[in-house]
Amino acid sequence: MSITTKAALLHAAETHMRSKGYSAFSYADLAAQIGIRKASIHHHFPTKESLGAKLIEDYVQRFEETLKAIEAMHADPLLRLRGFSRLFVISANDGLLPLCGALAAEMAALPLSLQALTRRFFESQLHWLQSTLCDAVEKHRWVLDKPVDVYAFMLLGALEGASLINWALGRSNDSLSGFNHLLETLATRSSLICAG
Repeated sequence: MSITTKAALLHAAETHMRSKGYSAFSYADLAAQIGIRKASIHHHFPTKESLGAKLIEDYVQRFEETLKAIEAMHADPLLRLRGFSRLFVISANDGLLPLCGALAAEMAALPLSLQALTRRFFESQLHWLQSTLCDAVEKHRWVLDKPVDVYAFMLLGALEGASLINWALGRSNDSLSGFNHLLETLATRSSLICAG
């Protein structure tokens, strides 16, 4: 199997996982889509679990590279947070769920290794949000009435939740409304406290 075919295989598996779920596709589906034999897939990924693990690891690496690019592009932490939120809009525009949301929806059915990778991915996003929120507190003099980890959880929850609800209802509502409202509330509340 060439690198190109392997990349096509991982891409096809990612699309299936983010549109149908891990449990809803098989090696037969991938083989038919790519035009190879199932044995070729098994040669490189002996189990579906090993394919899923590689897919998640590659996705997380790409995601972290994207976050680094957002950091390099925006000195202002508020713009970095908005850049993060746009990644969820891109997923929706591509007709896909965020990978974390798709995996979390099937958490109980996932192999333990994929459950662990999913948790680590969520924790990584929460850590990035916490760090960026801390920068926003310092730069914009935000005053938080809850610990920063609570706000990070709310922001990620607003994005993941909106993605799942829009997916389930087949709507294209503004998936950033809750996220943006939280940021605006933080900014407004902090301004009032500082002025007051």
